[in-house]
Amino acid sequence: MLREEGSRAEELKLLGWPPEKVRRYEELWEYRQRWGAINLERDDRVFLRDAEAALPRRVSGRGAQKKATKDKSHYRWLAFYLEAMTSGEQAPSLAEGEEGAWAILLEEELKALDYYQPVLGLPDTLRTKAFQPERERWAALATAEGRLAAFDFLAPLTALKASGPSPWKPLRGDSTDSTYPVLAGEVAQQFRSTVRQEVLALTRRTYPSLAETTKPEPTEDASA
Repeated sequence: MLREEGSRAEELKLLGWPPEKVRRYEELWEYRQRWGAINLERDDRVFLRDAEAALPRRVSGRGAQKKATKDKSHYRWLAFYLEAMTSGEQAPSLAEGEEGAWAILLEEELKALDYYQPVLGLPDTLRTKAFQPERERWAALATAEGRLAAFDFLAPLTALKASGPSPWKPLRGDSTDSTYPVLAGEVAQQFRSTVRQEVLALTRRTYPSLAETTKPEPTEDASA
C-alpha cells in the first residue's frame, strides 16, 4: 500500500480546527495507514475526506510547480478583506481623493508579500500574528489624521462562512470596533509612505523563510 508523506494534523491546527477534531483526524489517518480506508466506518471516511479537502493541495513529483504566493491562504485572506473594504457591499463611502487607512495597510502588506515572496508555509504562517498589533498601531495613528467612517470588520467573514466552512479568522480578532479612519491627499500619501517602510521591515524580520534573504528593499517605483 502506498504510504502518504505524513499526517497533516499541525496544518489543521493552524486552520483553526478544534483539538478534538484534530485528534480524531490523527487517529483515523494512522488507522488508514495501517489497515486501509476500506476498514473504516463510512462516517470516518467522510470525516477524513472533509479534513483533507480543507488542507492546501500538496504538489509532488518531477517538475512540480511551487504554489504561487497569491494562492497561499494568508495572502488570499488579506486580499479578501481588502476587497470587502474597497468594493464590498459594506465598503465605506469615500469622497474623491480619500483612502481608507485599513485598505492602505492591507495593500502594503500584499505588496511586501509580492516583492519578498516568503514561503508562507507553517513556520511563516505561525508568525503572521506579529502583524495584528502593528495594524492596530498604524490605524490608531491614522485616526488622529483624518475623518472617521465605519466598517464592520466581522461582517465579511460572517457572510463568507454562511455559504460554507472557512478556516479564516476575523482581521481584528473578536474586536467589535468598527472605527475606520479615512485620509485624504498628502496626509494619505505620507501615511502610506510611512506604513510601506515599516511593513517591508516587519515582513523581512518576521517570516523565517526570509531570514537569509539578500533581496534589497524595493525602490519607490517598484513598490508603488
